[in-house]
Amino acid sequence: MWEGLRLQVLLLCLGAVLWSSAAVAGSRGPQDRGHRHHHPSVYRSRERRKEGQVLHRSKRGWVWNQFFVIEEYTGPDPVLVGRLHSDVDTGDGNIKYILSGEGAGTIFVIDDRTGNIHATKTLDREEQAEYTLTAQAVARDTNKPLEPPSEFIVKVQDINDNPPVFLHGPYYASVAEMSNVGTSVIQVTASDADDPTYGNSAKLVYSILQGQPYFSVEPHSGIIRTALPNMDREAKQEYDVVIQAKDMGGHMGGLSGTAQVKITLTDVNDNPPKFSQGVYAMSVSEDKVPGEEVGRLKAKDTDQGENGLVDYTVLEGDGMNYFEISKDSETQEAVIKLKKPVDFETKRSYTLKVEATNPYLDTRFISWGPYKDTTIVKISVEDADEPPSFMATSYTFEVEENAPGGTLVGRVHARDTDIANNPIRYLIPRYTDLEEFFTISPEDGTIKTTRSLDRETQAWHNISVSATEIGGHHQDAKVRVNIKVKDVNDNAPEFATQEEVLMCENVTPGTIIKTVSAVDKDEMAHRQHFHFSLAPRVANNLNFSLKDNRGESSMLPMSVVCLDQQ
Repeated sequence: MWEGLRLQVLLLCLGAVLWSSAAVAGSRGPQDRGHRHHHPSVYRSRERRKEGQVLHRSKRGWVWNQFFVIEEYTGPDPVLVGRLHSDVDTGDGNIKYILSGEGAGTIFVIDDRTGNIHATKTLDREEQAEYTLTAQAVARDTNKPLEPPSEFIVKVQDINDNPPVFLHGPYYASVAEMSNVGTSVIQVTASDADDPTYGNSAKLVYSILQGQPYFSVEPHSGIIRTALPNMDREAKQEYDVVIQAKDMGGHMGGLSGTAQVKITLTDVNDNPPKFSQGVYAMSVSEDKVPGEEVGRLKAKDTDQGENGLVDYTVLEGDGMNYFEISKDSETQEAVIKLKKPVDFETKRSYTLKVEATNPYLDTRFISWGPYKDTTIVKISVEDADEPPSFMATSYTFEVEENAPGGTLVGRVHARDTDIANNPIRYLIPRYTDLEEFFTISPEDGTIKTTRSLDRETQAWHNISVSATEIGGHHQDAKVRVNIKVKDVNDNAPEFATQEEVLMCENVTPGTIIKTVSAVDKDEMAHRQHFHFSLAPRVANNLNFSLKDNRGESSMLPMSVVCLDQQ
């Protein structure tokens, strides 16, 4: 192959030389052709235009044309690029050709006698497309220039030796799921180092090798588009696409390169939330307090981000007053909590209807709705081992003072509200009755005195009674018992003070010399008052008299006997 190319180049170059020689010869007259060796290498001719201007045209005596050499030649011999020849060269060997410029002496060498130029190395157009050289003819013996130096160009002719390359791959792109067919995804671009102005070596055509039938590529622009309708991210999110760029217009024999394109479908809100169960069962113990969590449920939404957010609401049910619902923002779960205490013995189950909805809707897919779902939550109340419950929140009893020990004071009653209805035992905590005035029957809660009580010493006794289940968890409850000691008239009145009264002589009759009062440790009945009288030993003393002062006190000079008036 390369031998043929070399021969072709040689023929092209020789043809160029012959064409140049003919052109030069044709420009001369017969006289010029007969004496060409005696003409200078540069001569001038004048042409006058109609306007009368004189133009000067310089013309060297070189016979040549622009040179070309095919790149990537790997033959055993140097490639003949072309031949230089001067009009002053008579063929006697007295002229020496000199070559200078880019690559002279290293890449390009010249036969200083014949003017033949050879390329000694393989050339790559993509590294350097052309070389500028300067040729000159000098006298071999004196090196005196016979012609002015002349510049020419050696162009490296392109062959299709570079495949297309995607400089920015691999590519990553995204497109919304459910996009219409033909939606643009990304544009990929390949470059070809070959000469775009020569043949089809750099004319690229794009095609898709992997990724059909989901995507397509425009052959001339490299724009990747969706090719399948209703691509669903929830079914498949990522696609690995391979794009090929082929030169030579995509025809057979062209070189190609490929690029990997990873395309991700982004989410849209095209899925409603969905409960996995039609009915959820939960339970709560009756001893739970408001605010405690009862259970959780979740409606799954396969969308992502805000498209997958779910809100929860209780629509109806007999448990709406006893339970409330909130959302755990991290897990997107519905959290059901106790709102009010529940009682197993009163009501044993509740029902809630819960709805899950998307807070953010995509108007493009409204017709695909509804974007909500409902479920039923059944909550059963569990019996807790509750402490006994007294029939009253507190008890108040009365007992007369001085009553003998063993006198009945009263009875407290408690019961086990659980289904087990365990028997109850009663006791009086000693710290509430340190002197042990009372005792209680463990079986029936009957309270009795242990000895007689004195109202004047302690009118009220405040004790506690504890009721404990027999069996179970031995839970207990306490109740306050207030015991009033009733008064009996067991105390005589007493004068409030005992004082000796002194008086002056000659006191005017009717003068009050002393007011006395009395007290009684017993309770005074309503409208009850003391009766005062003089002691018998002075009852007949006419010098003094006793006057009742509103039934509460009397004026008395000396001794007074005070009697109760019952």
